[in-house]
Amino acid sequence: MINVKAHINNIALPHTIFDLPFAFMGAILAAGGTPDLKILFLIALAVTSGRAAALATDNLADLKYDKKQPRLSYRAMVRGEISRKEAKIFIAICLLIMVVTVCFLPPICIKLLPVAAIPFMIYPFTKRFTGWCHLFLGLAIAMAPAGGWVAAGGEISLPMILLCTAVALWIGAFDAMYGAQDEKFDKSQGLHSLATEFGAVKAFDISKILHIICIVCFAAVGILMNLGIIYFIGVLIAALTLIYQHKIVSPINFKGVGKDYFMRNSIVSVAICLCTWLDF
Repeated sequence: MINVKAHINNIALPHTIFDLPFAFMGAILAAGGTPDLKILFLIALAVTSGRAAALATDNLADLKYDKKQPRLSYRAMVRGEISRKEAKIFIAICLLIMVVTVCFLPPICIKLLPVAAIPFMIYPFTKRFTGWCHLFLGLAIAMAPAGGWVAAGGEISLPMILLCTAVALWIGAFDAMYGAQDEKFDKSQGLHSLATEFGAVKAFDISKILHIICIVCFAAVGILMNLGIIYFIGVLIAALTLIYQHKIVSPINFKGVGKDYFMRNSIVSVAICLCTWLDF
């Protein structure tokens, strides 16, 4: 009997809200308004299945470390609710769904799929050798708006590159802040992060700089595409959200880091996507 709840736990399905809105945003901008609903459905299915495969792969690769980390005791694989074999089968099914789905999108999408998939497959192992692993995660998430953009018929352009850069820096910097709480544990296991390389204080400073650049990139997208005031309201909401996130957590106080802190970050993706759509 398949434990559906355990698999949902394993892939943190609610966290799809971090990348799916940006996939839709890429499609909206490329289409110059609301894309075909069929295209949006296919984008959602491709992004969700691809992300599920990537996160299940990440959890499988890190299982030996996660079992030693008390903070991650709630995870399905750590609790033994999903076996390694089940995880591998799940990953294969999700990858198959993603590939089949992409085949129904414009031909360029299947041609570019290997390029988009590389960051997802590499990220789980980057923490073994570089403190900049957070940016690999950001790059993987940035494939969502890139995929949405291309799927809706858009060509690779400067606004698309800036959008992907903004998303990569947003999630990468957030991950560096979130991961700083594991500095001691990561060092004990020989794992890398910005915190293990430069210390938590420096990691937070770097994250602030990356988030500033992120907001600048979002603003630049609006300027280059001649978007209106509603779009920039979304950018402002995103900026205020990030400022608040930085205020309630510090390198010496991680008490504010919890489920609410993590999910509050989704305000950025939802606000900018919604305001982009309303701007048209």
